Amino acid sequence: MRIVKGAAVSVAVIVAVTLAGCAPEPEPYAPRVSSDGPPPGDAVEVAEGGLDGALDALEGDIQKILDESGVPGAAVAVVHGDELLFAEGFGVREVGEDEPVDESTVFQIASMSKPIAATVVASQLGDGLTWDTPAAQYLPGFALEDPWVTEHVTVGDLFAHRSGLPLAAGDSLEDIGYDRDYILEHLDQVPLDPFRSTYNYANFGLTAGAEAVANAVGTDWETLSEEALYGPLGMDSTSSRYEDFLAQDDRATLHALEDGKFQPLYERDADAQTPAGGVSSNVLDLAKWMSLLLENGTFSGEEIVAESQLVPALTPEIVSSNAGAAGFRAGFYGYGFNTGTDPSGHTTASHSGAFCLGAATNFQIVPSLGLGVVALTNGGPIGVPEAIVSTFLDRVQFGEVHRDWLADYGQAFAHYYEPAGDLSDESEPTDAAAPGALEEYAGTWTNPYYGDAVVTVKGDALVAKLGPEGGYELELEPWDGDEFAFVPTGENAPWGSKSSATFTLGGGADTMRLQFFDTNGLGTWTR
Repeated sequence: MRIVKGAAVSVAVIVAVTLAGCAPEPEPYAPRVSSDGPPPGDAVEVAEGGLDGALDALEGDIQKILDESGVPGAAVAVVHGDELLFAEGFGVREVGEDEPVDESTVFQIASMSKPIAATVVASQLGDGLTWDTPAAQYLPGFALEDPWVTEHVTVGDLFAHRSGLPLAAGDSLEDIGYDRDYILEHLDQVPLDPFRSTYNYANFGLTAGAEAVANAVGTDWETLSEEALYGPLGMDSTSSRYEDFLAQDDRATLHALEDGKFQPLYERDADAQTPAGGVSSNVLDLAKWMSLLLENGTFSGEEIVAESQLVPALTPEIVSSNAGAAGFRAGFYGYGFNTGTDPSGHTTASHSGAFCLGAATNFQIVPSLGLGVVALTNGGPIGVPEAIVSTFLDRVQFGEVHRDWLADYGQAFAHYYEPAGDLSDESEPTDAAAPGALEEYAGTWTNPYYGDAVVTVKGDALVAKLGPEGGYELELEPWDGDEFAFVPTGENAPWGSKSSATFTLGGGADTMRLQFFDTNGLGTWTR
């Protein structure tokens, strides 16, 4: 185990770790319910010597997982209460370069931003502002498709993904370059699922809730995050601005999994959804944040967040995944946190982050054990950070690893790499009809959600330019008659994606349907 220089680690912990290597092999783990009284009296006791053994094995476990996965680099930290037990980097910041990942390397943490945002919100609640405050009260012009839902949807609803917005609502607008204001202003066109009874993970729903709180206290979200959380905790390498990440000398490069290997191909500016996915940080800073959670909102003896406001975020607010059988556990979501109970009966709070363009992160806290673990990586999501965290917690609680976490999480994350679009698995038709004269498809096509698309002729194909100032470009190749094919790009278009563009000309209004953008029935443009 490596103790970070300058970290607050008690002498007792150092002695315990030092002696652990000389101790006899622990007895085989036998489940036994604690007699201490709930909580955690209704949970199984952890294995004797489990924490020391897990720390001793951690470096080897991390290296093994990285070697098996091919992910270029990772950083990991472990806290026990307010004590930092472990923080270390592994591998390299970028494939083909020599700079190593260390404990100070800054990563883009993707959706791990959500529980950070929830902590910021919890710190602002009180004096009339609560999780149950209607968001529209502080969001001028904000609306959802249903006026009644617009009036009643709360900050908490948006942080629990129970507003009725569908999965990934607004993400395709971000992909083609629109900013936060434009995206939030156009959520009213997205069809809703039932309010408060359905769970749909929506980055821009949570972002709307965060914006409402920032407006309520009279500042912007990025400044609020600094003043409410990053500054008080001394999270000096953490920011909610992409430009601050780029200014870091010690930062990890994204690596996307394409053609079977991790490659540094893309950048990802997530400022539009920064409360939901745009934070950058390192494991030293995130260790401080985990300690804040484990110490019920207190850091270095000072209350940063009232426990009464933090507990609702860390406990179930909605079922996020139903159990597949009576003997399985369901999944739950609080406000910005995944919440639940582990196999030993201890409650947990956690979250993963993922950019298919090249980042994967995970943290988990077990409050009754006072433990927090965070793993950040610079490779796309295949389950590596989750495997690192779960392997460590297995050793803590059971004295051994009871499943192949990398393989199991790899299967769970496989859907991230399923090509998108109706033509992704199709071969070009051998008996395809010829398109009409390409000039017949050219022109300006309008869409109330996505804005204008300008289609021009380029050689033997068409080019469609979407988004602000036409900055998102698609090449439309002839496929079959009035149907063309294009390859979408961006966070939501995995390698191998291919979609159709279908024109309907004459007989009334001319239309162009881009299937990739039609998930919620909003992908038709009119000339």
